[in-house]
This record gives sequence, structure tokens and C-alpha cells, in this order.
Amino acid sequence: MPLHLTKVAFGCDSIEFLQDRLAMRAVHGPSYLSTRYLPKRHEEIAGGSLFWIIKHQLIGRSPILGFGEAEGGRVAIHLEPRLVLVQARPKRAHQGWRYLEGADAPVDLGEAAGGVDELPPHLVGELAGLGLL
Repeated sequence: MPLHLTKVAFGCDSIEFLQDRLAMRAVHGPSYLSTRYLPKRHEEIAGGSLFWIIKHQLIGRSPILGFGEAEGGRVAIHLEPRLVLVQARPKRAHQGWRYLEGADAPVDLGEAAGGVDELPPHLVGELAGLGLL
């Protein structure tokens, strides 16, 4: 199983805002996050995803395409500019990114509950916040 990363969606207060941010980044070129250091376990992350945390909940993931160089000697984590909603799970906020083992990763909503991924994102966010998803 691939290794994943988790990261707080800083400044995002809703799923829609994060989706819009990812889509806007894709318009201006390849979508990536910059970080100071290359993850030591970056080879294990091939095929993994970056799981986003909003309001202390893992709510979605963006598949990781690879790693590269960013401005100022930083490292770029290249992402697909889409958000795949997952079954919400409590997760403490943290600075930077953290590893998430594949076995501990939440399942996609499309796989977990038929039809939930077709609900409007704001409703999915509300249900997840109430602990119903």
C-alpha cells in the first residue's frame, strides 16, 4: 500500500473553498505545494495522495503525481488539481505535513457509501462535521 501525506488546508473553511483553490491553481500552471524539505520516505509515496484537513477532519485527498523543484531551493509536491472526497475522520491539526499509512487512510466516499459523492460539497461538509459520514 502506498504511503500518504496529511496537511491542513490553511485558510479553507469549507470543501467548496478548497475545491475552488485547487482548480484556480491548475489554471495558472501545474498544481503543486512547496515545502522546505523533500519527505524522507518520498519513494514510498509514489501512488499516494495528500489528504486535506479542514476543521479537524480529514475530508478529501488529492493524488500526488511526484516531486520536483520549486523556487528558492524548496521542494514541489505535484498534485492532481482535483479533490476526491473521503469518509470524514477526525484528525488533529498540525504544521506542515505528516505521513499517513495506506492501511490507516479513509476510503473514498464513492466507495464507502453509494450516492454520497453526488451530494453538494457543502452538505457533505455539514454531515461530516456532525459525524454522520
